[in-house]
Amino acid sequence: MPLPVSDDQINRPSMRDEVFNKLLTWIAEGILSPGEKLLDKELAEHMGVSRTPVREAMRRLEDMDLIESSANRWTRVSKISSKEPEMIYPIIWTLESLASSFAIGTLVDEDFKKMSQANKELEIAYDRNDPVAASRADAIFHNVFIERTRNAPLIKILQDLKIRYRRLEVNFIKGGAASMAKNSIQEHETIISAFKTGDTALVSKTIHANWKRSLERLRGNEE
Repeated sequence: MPLPVSDDQINRPSMRDEVFNKLLTWIAEGILSPGEKLLDKELAEHMGVSRTPVREAMRRLEDMDLIESSANRWTRVSKISSKEPEMIYPIIWTLESLASSFAIGTLVDEDFKKMSQANKELEIAYDRNDPVAASRADAIFHNVFIERTRNAPLIKILQDLKIRYRRLEVNFIKGGAASMAKNSIQEHETIISAFKTGDTALVSKTIHANWKRSLERLRGNEE
């Protein structure tokens, strides 16, 4: 299985979490692609750890439906269902709209700078047709106001959903839809402006529109 050529080995004190987070990132960013077979021995050797934390991480990822296995036969990255976008996008835009209602009025100048910078990095990533960088920049943009909610359960639910979303988006951009996805840059600018006005209804409306149009772009790329 293809893995990063130069990758820092795992630090022993936080081994279990680091192994899990590394595999989670590789799945989210398409380094480990849907349907790809996973070998715990190879992964352990690559990360410089024993097979035990790798197996533990794989079990956690299977609980999240990001990995699937057949007893004594194979373990692989879960394939992406064609129905998945229709299932998760409405949940995300509903929960992000809720998050915005908690976050509005709490964002400061530094937050707006972070969002604007992330949006610039998103545009650069699209221009370079770099789906992983685009995925990271988009996640940073949305996480600014999500983290401002200070609502741990809401943040955790959205984090788990965003892993699945990022897998979709990486494959979406790889499919040659970067020119269509660039429309999201202007949508993000509208979201920033809406937050600055302090208008809860407008913020919720613009976030909903951004995610709905993202789903429409994805549908269009599949047709």
